[in-house]
Amino acid sequence: MYRSNGDARILAPEALTDSVSIPDDVVWVDLLSPTHDEDALVERLLRIDVPTRDELKDIEPSSRLYTENGTIYMTASLVWKAESDQPELTDVAFILTDRFLLTIRYAEPRSFELFKAAMSRIAGECRSGTAMIVRLMETIVDRTAEILETSVAKADTLSLEVFGDKRHLKRRPPHYLEDRLVAISALHRLVAKTRDSLMSLSRLLTFLYAAPMLQTDRESRELCRTVSRDIQSLSEHANFISSNISFLLDASLGLINLEQNQIIKIFSIASVVLLPPTLIASIYGMNFEFMPELHAQYAYPLSLGAMVVSAVIPFFFFRWKGWL
Repeated sequence: MYRSNGDARILAPEALTDSVSIPDDVVWVDLLSPTHDEDALVERLLRIDVPTRDELKDIEPSSRLYTENGTIYMTASLVWKAESDQPELTDVAFILTDRFLLTIRYAEPRSFELFKAAMSRIAGECRSGTAMIVRLMETIVDRTAEILETSVAKADTLSLEVFGDKRHLKRRPPHYLEDRLVAISALHRLVAKTRDSLMSLSRLLTFLYAAPMLQTDRESRELCRTVSRDIQSLSEHANFISSNISFLLDASLGLINLEQNQIIKIFSIASVVLLPPTLIASIYGMNFEFMPELHAQYAYPLSLGAMVVSAVIPFFFFRWKGWL
């Protein structure tokens, strides 16, 4: 629980009893992985309906934002495990009343840690649940922007690894580009999750901006509008990053095809170069009785010379055409 003066009080599960009272100056209650019993207890203490984990998971996109008995219920999807190879989206419930903000989550997005660390600096500006949720959304959006900046850096690194310079292209180990495809796929997954999160946050802030609680708090309303504009800018930036990743993916696949075509071309040219010598050897390998060349004194070296010449001429012809 966080009070308007910035004091934080963490209650252990065994400390949650019916005798526990919520101070009047509490503006934020954060529930992390609560059990069903704890959900029921919080409902009795706060006198509001608290969605369970199953309800939060199964909630339809059209029912993520609604008002019930003067209480605003909102659900957003936040990026989680952004630094890992398997980023995920986790649903977080935001319940806003005239008195406080209640958040329910079953994961630990880094944005919550950052916001808690900054509470001492912004405590005086969070004297209500409305101000608290807008400030929390600002931190979540800032964290999302940081994820996109990291994605840009990763995309630049992958671009250098895929294209590089001409000196390093011939020294690539086998399956080098195939390994880059795995990294590009992971980066695409991260950006896709971030875009989904931004869409969810955009819908939430649009709904929050029209809430009656925000109409009486001019500062929070202006900050909500600013954060909404930031989300729009980040969404456009995420689309730009996604298009760059798509280009990088297509370019990698194109380079892989070029390498494979080069190998096939070498085999094709080799077969064409060796075809005339094979033809000559086949002719003089036939078992006919009357073949005048077989009894000539220099038939054998002449046939070998003819094979070499018939192989050299196509080779230099391909070099002249630029096919080699």
